[in-house]
Amino acid sequence: MSVLEKTQPMSAGEPARALWISTLAFTICFAVWTIFAIIGIRIKQELGLSETQFGLLVGTPVLTGSLVRILLGIWTERYGGRLVYTLTMLAASVATFLLSYATTYPQMLIAGLGVGLAGGSFAVGVAYISPFFPAQKQGTALGIFGAGNVGAAVTKFAAPFVLLAWGWQAVAEIWALVLAAMALVFWFSTSDDPAFRARRNRGVAPKSLLQEFAPLKNIQVWRFSLYYFFAFGGFVALSLWLPRYLVGVYGFNLETAGMVAAAYSIPGSIFRAFGGFVSDKKGARSVMYATLAVSAVATLILSFAVTPAAFIVVVFVLGFFMSLGKAAVYKHIPAYYPESVGAVGGVVGMMGGLGGFILPIAFGALKDMTGLWSSCFLLLFVVVSIAFVWMHLSVKQLERRGLSSQAVAAS
Repeated sequence: MSVLEKTQPMSAGEPARALWISTLAFTICFAVWTIFAIIGIRIKQELGLSETQFGLLVGTPVLTGSLVRILLGIWTERYGGRLVYTLTMLAASVATFLLSYATTYPQMLIAGLGVGLAGGSFAVGVAYISPFFPAQKQGTALGIFGAGNVGAAVTKFAAPFVLLAWGWQAVAEIWALVLAAMALVFWFSTSDDPAFRARRNRGVAPKSLLQEFAPLKNIQVWRFSLYYFFAFGGFVALSLWLPRYLVGVYGFNLETAGMVAAAYSIPGSIFRAFGGFVSDKKGARSVMYATLAVSAVATLILSFAVTPAAFIVVVFVLGFFMSLGKAAVYKHIPAYYPESVGAVGGVVGMMGGLGGFILPIAFGALKDMTGLWSSCFLLLFVVVSIAFVWMHLSVKQLERRGLSSQAVAAS
């Protein structure tokens, strides 16, 4: 019996309302989470930061947003996504507003930790949305929700103009107020998910922490985590790093760099919904093979000097296939671990988020050490190649065990 079958009946429009309002909320959360991609450039100029310090600054919110995903995922199953999602947005909005009063680098880093709470909303949304939909539609639903990654593009389009007009502090304050307003809209326009309502009405005791984390013993969870480390972590890292890269390599001004970086972020976000649909129809394995293979070629090309036009085209392709991969990874979780979506989804999301934290720092360190801007893409090529080889060897091992082609395709 599926999780959905164990839940209570829902009104006709309840799943759609929960999905679309959650997606809008996640879009705003993601816009806040990536705010340093734009204001960080001005802060770097004002404080005279090195490339490594800049990488740490833009990665700090990603660190918090990654580490809290496990806890938020578990809290969602225990206390309900409606409550946890609302409180997460309110806490992140307060931290983002206080960021505007930071004046030193340590203060920026501390504020960035609080801003990062916005990124933890992803684990909440996955655990909240999944019970509203049957298994055959969860890939599409979670793909639509994940398309909220487009919030990174919102920041890249709008933040440069706000920054130039009123300063980076105004960006932080406006983004914080919008997030707080979204928290209130979410609370008053959504309902608890059916799985949580059923547990609450039956008086079911929450699982122990050992039970929550039991699935993490499976190496499969960590294989999925590596895929997400690249597909999502690489996406976040490039969302944060591209404006600086375009300014440094091609001499673009900040407004133009933000626009071009948004051209990467938009397909990398919106097409995540398409990736979920394809994963439902064709199988997650096929989507992951395509994602990792094309991404390996794209990152290898970008590791060499290319013209601005060629760079934009290849980055666009990379963003598209990363979006497919992000959806394919999360197609697996409610199917394989329907009783542990919060914990498993939180861990996979944490590893993806850690990629978004570690990679910008590594990009900056590699640039400082080698002087090569393109070294960031060489690092991504190494990561995606390892993921591709591990996936292929795992699939071959499953085939040798005599599993059906359908089971292998789903793995």
